[in-house]
Amino acid sequence: MSRGKRPDWVPDTDHEAFTTYVMPGVSDPHHDGLPRPPAGGVFAPSAAVAPARKKLAARDYVDGILAGNRTMLARAITLIESNSERHLELAQEVLAGVMHQSGNSVRLGITGVPGVGKSTFIESFGTWLCDENNKVAVLAVDPTSSLSGGSILGDKTRMEQLSRHPNSFIRPSPSGGALGGVARKSRETMLLCEAAGYNIILIETVGVGQSETLVHSMVDCFVVLMLAGAGDELQGIKKGIIELADLLVITKADGDNIGRAQRAKAELAQVVRMLNCPTEGWRPQVLLTSSVENKGVTDVWATVGDYMNAGKKHGWLSDKRQQQNVDWLKALVEEALKQSFQHHPAVEKILPEISRQVRAGQLPQMLALKQLMDAYRG
Repeated sequence: MSRGKRPDWVPDTDHEAFTTYVMPGVSDPHHDGLPRPPAGGVFAPSAAVAPARKKLAARDYVDGILAGNRTMLARAITLIESNSERHLELAQEVLAGVMHQSGNSVRLGITGVPGVGKSTFIESFGTWLCDENNKVAVLAVDPTSSLSGGSILGDKTRMEQLSRHPNSFIRPSPSGGALGGVARKSRETMLLCEAAGYNIILIETVGVGQSETLVHSMVDCFVVLMLAGAGDELQGIKKGIIELADLLVITKADGDNIGRAQRAKAELAQVVRMLNCPTEGWRPQVLLTSSVENKGVTDVWATVGDYMNAGKKHGWLSDKRQQQNVDWLKALVEEALKQSFQHHPAVEKILPEISRQVRAGQLPQMLALKQLMDAYRG
């Protein structure tokens, strides 16, 4: 190719480290730029154009999920998580189509402060469960940045062994700014996973500390991970999270930390005995685990089994799930009202000026709220 037909950024001398091939342009102004088949009417394999992804109907999603198709399950969750109005109706059709196959799993919420080893524990625990012929779905929630609006979603890469297991499904999701340590669509995602045949659902919360309570209203058993010698015992009591815990698990009980872990177990056991436990037939248990040495996971699962049996025996497990359905409805109502308020034309019109006045200290917040509510009510 002559120099005159080469771009300016191509070096004068050809070299194996810098190979350039320039395609001739298209002179037809109406040409769409896509390659045309040769005279024989068939593209060469290298020139084939990838077909566009098929647009799926609700029936396609439902059939794929009920058949246990992981790819279809992942696409359905993406559909559920979408904030697009055009996806909302389709997502609800999919949920309605699989509801009859949901609700047959053991739902475990797993929380704890950052650094307690939630992902490590889940990988060890989940891998053992999968080896025991269970199907485990992990819904790992990562915090959404209040600055960039993004999430790292790195939990799947940290659960390397579990993510490769054929009986597992790991779905990292952004919290989207939702309080309570869970994603906005965690409940819907959980139902889809149950319909796909996953009999154990593990929800890992973001672990931010003060608002780690919403997940309690979504699961059967609430597991709180504690770290011995880090002040977690007192902090847990102060936050009241121990009162919500159905199972307390002290992690990293290995090596030089065994003594501290055993002391922490004794202290927490004393605390649990002093608490008023409203759950009939059950008092929270305190266990030790070591994910590095794979110790204690069988005890955790056995204790979860005892908890579930107690709930079925005394009848509060089914009552708990029914109340959770009502809580879910209330959460949806609150979210719908919030969206309705924020996107109301009258509110959008006056909000910038009211915000400016509040920022400048010219308008009290309560008066600003009254003006916004008056505009919303018309």
